[in-house]
This record gives sequence, C-alpha cells and structure tokens, in this order.
Amino acid sequence: MKRNPAVAGTFYEAEESALRKRIEWCFHHKLGPGKIPKIGDKRRLKAVIAPHAGYMYSGPVAAHTYHEVAADGFPETFIILCPNHTGMGSGISMMSKGEWITPLGPVKIDENLAQELLEASGIIDMDESAHIGEHSCEVHLPFLQYFNQNFKIVPICMWMQDLETAKEIGNAITDASSGKDVLIIASTDFTHYEPAEAAYKKDQKVLEAILALDEDRMYERIYQYNVSMCGYGPVAASIIAAKGLGATRGKLLKYATSGDITGDSSSVVGYASVILE
Repeated sequence: MKRNPAVAGTFYEAEESALRKRIEWCFHHKLGPGKIPKIGDKRRLKAVIAPHAGYMYSGPVAAHTYHEVAADGFPETFIILCPNHTGMGSGISMMSKGEWITPLGPVKIDENLAQELLEASGIIDMDESAHIGEHSCEVHLPFLQYFNQNFKIVPICMWMQDLETAKEIGNAITDASSGKDVLIIASTDFTHYEPAEAAYKKDQKVLEAILALDEDRMYERIYQYNVSMCGYGPVAASIIAAKGLGATRGKLLKYATSGDITGDSSSVVGYASVILE
C-alpha cells in the first residue's frame, strides 16, 4: 500500500526543490538552530519530541530536533507516535505494510518491527484509515529525508491517549525495540489558542515533567493546568519506551509559539523541541 501525502502544498511545499529550500529556511531561521548539521554516528538518543504544525509556523522549532537527530546519526527505523486529529480509525492505529510518499520520495514501513509491535501489545490495530488524512506523522518525514533516504518507519496514531494506554504502548515499544537500531519520535504541539504568556507558563509546567522523564507528573500537570496539548499520549509512551531503552534525562532544545512567527501574541500555539537520552 502507498500512503500519498495529505498536506503537501498546505503544511509544506509540494514541489521537491521548494520543499528543500523551506527545510533549509527552517534551519537558518532566527528561531531555528542556525545551521544545517552534518550526519554523525553517536547514536545516544532514545526518543525526541517535535511539533507538527505547518513548516511556516513550527518548522524552525522542529529543526532543532532534527539537527540533533542528524548529528546523532540515523537509526535503521523511526517509530513515529502521533495524535489522531481526524477521528478516523481505531483507538491505536498502526500502518504495518507498504510505504509513505512525500515530495522527497518514498519511505518504507519496517514490516518486521511492526509485526513485533503487534505481538507485544494487545491494543495496537493494523488500521491504515487513521493515517490517510492525518498530518501529525507525515510532516516529520521530509525533515528526515532531507538528510537520508535510507531509513524505515513504523507510524502509530493514538486516538486513545490515557496514561494506561500510553504505558502499554511504551512498554511494547521497549520490548519490540530492544537490541534494534530504533529512534522514537513523539509528535505534539503544546497549548493551543491562548495568549502567549499563559501558554508559556502552562507549557513550562508540562515540560518540567517531561524533562524529568516523569509521565505521571506530566498527566497531573496537564489536568491541573488544563493544558490543551494534543499529543500527550505519544509523549508519555515515548518517555516510557525511552526509559526502558536506557534514557536517563531529557533536554529542552527550543520552545517558541506561533506568535513568535506571526507577531500576534493574543492567541498562539506552543511548540517545543526535546530530546531524551
């Protein structure tokens, strides 16, 4: 099965050369890391967090994550955990066969790892429908393809984001990934459509828990401060899996809001770039 791009031409450019220029713009933007990295071979990262809005808005923040991914060295497979914005598909939906197409080319699914994840968890379903129109996995692929075409993915879309579900997904990823060359990507934006000052205060509370690798405290703070973070389940599952794979700390690379791009601070979306190592 080929999964064609759903948001090429809206969230990012649909033509290859224009898309490459946009990605370079993200890296060189004043909110970005300021440079395009060389591919390294450290392989110390266990998981990363990146935003999934249009590149015009969140691309410079996302570039911080992908600067570290490239500098750390490419794994064989990325497990990408994303929220379900469309309502399509089952509670936990994984596309387990085929390839995803972007303007930069095809990306194959790691069918062997996908099968092992299905066997390790009783709640993951093979369900392509959740992914067909969902943007929050797709937008990460061109950033990866800019540096390397030789990798695979396992895309998992989480409509169910309660802590119990996140723990089961995280533990299944640990079990299936142990001994393999894998990096987890958690796709999320943070506070939605609040004044920039309020968004910053709320998001910092959640980020403190994430950087401490404390998924329970993260949920407590989301509920306590009513944080409209869309991918908290993917982040929690990534924290759990990362700890299972040996992560001991989180590091915040960049936080900004859409208001830092548009100049309108009255109603913003928060974006963060985080690594777990």
